[in-house]
Amino acid sequence: MSKAALITGASSGIGYELALLFAKDGFDCILVARSQGKLDELAARLESEFRVKTLVIPKDLSKSSAVDEVYEEVTAASMPVDVLVNNAGFTVFGLFGETDLQAELEMLQVNVVALTALTKLFLKPMLARRDGRILNLGSTAAFAPGPLMAVYYASKAYVLSFSEALANELQGTGVSVTCLCPGATRTGFQKRGVMEDSRLVQGEIADAVSVARAGYEGLLARKTLVIPGFRNKLVPWMIRLSPRAMVPRVARRMQERVPK
Repeated sequence: MSKAALITGASSGIGYELALLFAKDGFDCILVARSQGKLDELAARLESEFRVKTLVIPKDLSKSSAVDEVYEEVTAASMPVDVLVNNAGFTVFGLFGETDLQAELEMLQVNVVALTALTKLFLKPMLARRDGRILNLGSTAAFAPGPLMAVYYASKAYVLSFSEALANELQGTGVSVTCLCPGATRTGFQKRGVMEDSRLVQGEIADAVSVARAGYEGLLARKTLVIPGFRNKLVPWMIRLSPRAMVPRVARRMQERVPK
């Protein structure tokens, strides 16, 4: 019997590359994102190249009804989810006193609420089968406060804390949780966050292919935490050893826009 992976944010970036990895290994793929067209193109590629079954679910996870709708469509399709990948997420860039509240609430809905709800819904059948894997997309942002992306950094701190706590709760159940915490990665994330000129994303940064591969391998190995890249692995240690007041100053300097 074939296995199935549900991947949110599958239309581009890390989610797209993860879908390719799952399909290559024979997983049927349930693809969730806002763009019907992009999902249809990806589904056609997966079915053609890897001969797997796909289910396209175009949903905007910033809408409160989306999670239940995704669960209902998956249930109706009779595709038990063996792997849940909570990859969807975005940021809002700028001073908190000036940014748009509605955009930040939608970001929290995607980054935190939808991730939590999807995990709750799909975890229960995994526990009943005593088998399953969950991959949550965190970030090195999870380890520090982040001026100019204050709400985004806080959302990723939640994802990391939630993932590590859940991984502990699930020991011995056959279900594992992996939190993938990449540094800056070249995806559509920067454009949506209107932060292409931030120092954080200048020069050489990771590509989605290598980050997805690291997360996929960590997921299969049932690791709790995966931080791709040697320099990124140093981030938690550097933050722990630095004076607390210095950390947000350094983070802000890294994220400020490059002067024109």
